Amino acid sequence: MVKVAVFASGNGSNFENLVKKKREGLLKGDIVLLIVDKKEAYALKRAKKLGIESVFIDPKSFLSKEEYEKEIIATLKKKDIDFIALAGYMRIVGETLLKEYEGRIVNIHPSYLPELKGKDSIKRAFETKKDFTGVTIHFVDRGVDTGKIIYQEKLVIDKKWTLEELEKKIHELEYEIYPKGLNLIFDKESY
Repeated sequence: MVKVAVFASGNGSNFENLVKKKREGLLKGDIVLLIVDKKEAYALKRAKKLGIESVFIDPKSFLSKEEYEKEIIATLKKKDIDFIALAGYMRIVGETLLKEYEGRIVNIHPSYLPELKGKDSIKRAFETKKDFTGVTIHFVDRGVDTGKIIYQEKLVIDKKWTLEELEKKIHELEYEIYPKGLNLIFDKESY
């Protein structure tokens, strides 16, 4: 079975959802490790509660992005990780990690790509009064939210929603489709 590491920077709700979906038999990959880049990331508490090993790797303690990513790779290799699922990881993946895990890093993005790439896409959809947004699962490449799309769904925005209501709807959609997108990959590949 494919061994998956989830990368997060903050809350970790998508990480927790993936672990729960695996335990319910709805995710084919095995979530074995959480890597965070922020010491105070709430995702660490979720991992402890779920009994999933977690590691904080501080990017500030390395002289370069390359050295930081080499440390990540060493950590992944110790656990025989096959695949990386980004879930609220707020760093652009660099060349070192991309080269080592090419075609095996996936991101979840809270918009209907190619619309609203980058940060704060939910807020930007709300503020610009878009008719719809969505959630996209895509491979990570050398651009920002430009990799090959694996799966995506639209969400029609009700003009009566507050920003908080839109965020809630997006997160509900993320929880529903991230396992679907990952399973599409795991069904095709043999690890």
